[in-house]
Amino acid sequence: MAKLFEAFPLSGFTLHNRLIVSPMCQYSAEDGFANDWHLVHLGQFAIGKAAAVIQEATAVVPEGRISFWDLGIWKDEHIDKYQQITRFIKSQGSIPGIQLAHAGRKASDNRPWEGRGQFAPDAAFGWQTVAPSALPFHEKDHPPLALEISDIRDIVTYFAEAAQRAVKSGYEIIEIHAAHGYLIHQFLSPLVNLRTDAYGGSFENRIRFLLEIVDAVKVHTADVSLWVRISASDWAEGGWDIDQSVALAKILKEKGIEVIDVSSGGAVRQQKIDVGPSYQVPFAEKIKQESGMLTAAVGAITSGSQAEAIVANEQADLILVARAFLDDPHFVYHAATDLAVDLDWAEQYARAKGTIKRG
Repeated sequence: MAKLFEAFPLSGFTLHNRLIVSPMCQYSAEDGFANDWHLVHLGQFAIGKAAAVIQEATAVVPEGRISFWDLGIWKDEHIDKYQQITRFIKSQGSIPGIQLAHAGRKASDNRPWEGRGQFAPDAAFGWQTVAPSALPFHEKDHPPLALEISDIRDIVTYFAEAAQRAVKSGYEIIEIHAAHGYLIHQFLSPLVNLRTDAYGGSFENRIRFLLEIVDAVKVHTADVSLWVRISASDWAEGGWDIDQSVALAKILKEKGIEVIDVSSGGAVRQQKIDVGPSYQVPFAEKIKQESGMLTAAVGAITSGSQAEAIVANEQADLILVARAFLDDPHFVYHAATDLAVDLDWAEQYARAKGTIKRG
């Protein structure tokens, strides 16, 4: 048996393999509500035997959406459709997860297929953004408002309330989004956070916002697996880096975070990323080795053999896949075939097993 297809126990459940669907924004909601697109989009991966399916960045407040069309979980009315989604995912033997997010200064954006670009605060699909400091991500963007201390405390509460709704919705993995240049990452990065109060300057101050969110969310998540996604490096001089990520991981482990989902970049436009197969895996490996934390690797992982090598060499414990799942919702089935693992297909699809030659 390939290590990739060994069962993997986590808090409250066991993953039946180590391949997980990474959060992927669909830009297909209105007023934060999920609809049948999200049900079918997420459900197909559960049918395809993904061990867990993590829902896209889901905003804890309306102004925390990346775009007007993002999912939200800022009110109880959102819960009903999410319960339908989680029930279906569980019915297929997969674990439903959700990523809780606030986009900060990178909010109020357009959908990718309509051409990215931030809407002005007075535009039909735009609003005033916020950030730790009044620095826009792009010179063409409207400057964000620097958050007051009272605003920061409110957002911590919004994350906690969103986590409570996520539990009611049936999600068994809750991931706090602290990566890709969104609000929490904006606090972490010294290139974006220019504050001189208790939330800026030193490492201890810049991680304070995230730690307060973790503490608040934990109150409502005793029975779920709590994860944090980070950008391990800003890929820019003077920015957040891997050594700070290791130090943060050690603290998060002590606070009960079970998995660090290790991505990178997104904080600043001057980043210089050398993208290639498994290009972020060394970050996950270093964090795993030096913190003892369970890590998930993500980024340009496109085959079963590639994923197997990562877990077999103990560079990461779990594999998150995004675009390869969009290309092939049956990525897990085909990874099993590539690794000579006899994986049972869903009965409705079993007659297709082995009939199509790939590669």
